[in-house]
Amino acid sequence: MAVNRVPVLKRCRSLGMDPIFLGIDKKSNRTLKRANRKMSEYALQLREKQKAKFIYGVLEKPFRNYYEKAKRHKGMTGEHLMILLESRLDNVVFRMGLARTRREARQIVDHKHILVNGKQVNIPSYLVSAGDVIEIKEKHKTSERYKSILEMTGGRLVPDWLEFDPENLKGTVKNLPTREAIDVPVDEMLIVELYSK
Repeated sequence: MAVNRVPVLKRCRSLGMDPIFLGIDKKSNRTLKRANRKMSEYALQLREKQKAKFIYGVLEKPFRNYYEKAKRHKGMTGEHLMILLESRLDNVVFRMGLARTRREARQIVDHKHILVNGKQVNIPSYLVSAGDVIEIKEKHKTSERYKSILEMTGGRLVPDWLEFDPENLKGTVKNLPTREAIDVPVDEMLIVELYSK
């Protein structure tokens, strides 16, 4: 499997985004040397796509598949693309506050700690549906790891489309998110323009 080993802050700097969207509180004091250089239309579109891929931790081929799936939906392709990315299981685990970052959420899912509707799911790209109940396995609920994670993420706001019970480490997907509910700094229209060339 391909692993991105580029330092997170360096990647955030090159994409011109705040690391807080990845769940990282660190700030970089460095500035980009080419920050004031004019970018072409293609470069802007490519940067938006790279930003979305980086935030959600998706590689090129699966990202293209999400785009094709979004294109088949009625309505705005860009909005559907963002909703598909947002409803990935690893992202939902991150949004509920069961992980500090999306990478950690992916690891938690990979290590078989998550139950969806009472069944073990270890696929980070699993798409959740409205009404799904997501929880940590009973044997992992008492582990120190989740206590420390909840201490760190306790102040994070859980989106309106999710319901989370920190006592039982259990959450429910009330409904799928709308584009307005997704606070990711990505202009999805540029991604659509890039793929429709």
